[in-house]
Amino acid sequence: MAVAQPERGGLLPGRAGPLRGSLATTACMETLQVAYLHAVAAAAGCSLSQPFPDTGIDWHVSHSAPGHTADDEATIKVQLKATYQVAPNPPGRTFSFTLDNAHLAKLARTPVSVHKILVVMLVPRPRDDWLRAGHDRLDLRHCCYWTNLAGHPVTGRHRTTVRIPTARVFDDRALCEIMTRVGTGGRP
Repeated sequence: MAVAQPERGGLLPGRAGPLRGSLATTACMETLQVAYLHAVAAAAGCSLSQPFPDTGIDWHVSHSAPGHTADDEATIKVQLKATYQVAPNPPGRTFSFTLDNAHLAKLARTPVSVHKILVVMLVPRPRDDWLRAGHDRLDLRHCCYWTNLAGHPVTGRHRTTVRIPTARVFDDRALCEIMTRVGTGGRP
């Protein structure tokens, strides 16, 4: 007697790819970047809270550690953005990203009591390439980069292009380092 085996990847027989929902790509990109942030925060031992109502900042990230001297808990504000218009592993030391001036002004404000960072996720254009799951891993593609825009000038008429450093990969180690600096009274 033959035992039925599941289809590779859970696909139905004769189907080339999964039947994806009709949610707009930009909404799906938002969800993907939130999943990335949650994974990084979990690995870094941070807690997340979402401000309500949203006033231009997506998340508050907090980190408790015995080495913090400014307070027992360091907190930063995080603004998430995603794009498929920049290729993965961008060449050079930076890549360009454009923000609405009102949004940049909020992120660039100084001085602040709670520091803000911008986290930009580069995603592949086809949703089929966003993640791969296996028995030993979940690969979420491609990468997030972070920057602190405090003091950045607004230069465009309606939008301003900022430079995102490619050396600032946003992962659990980077988040712990950011929190260590903020927790001792420094900047991200």
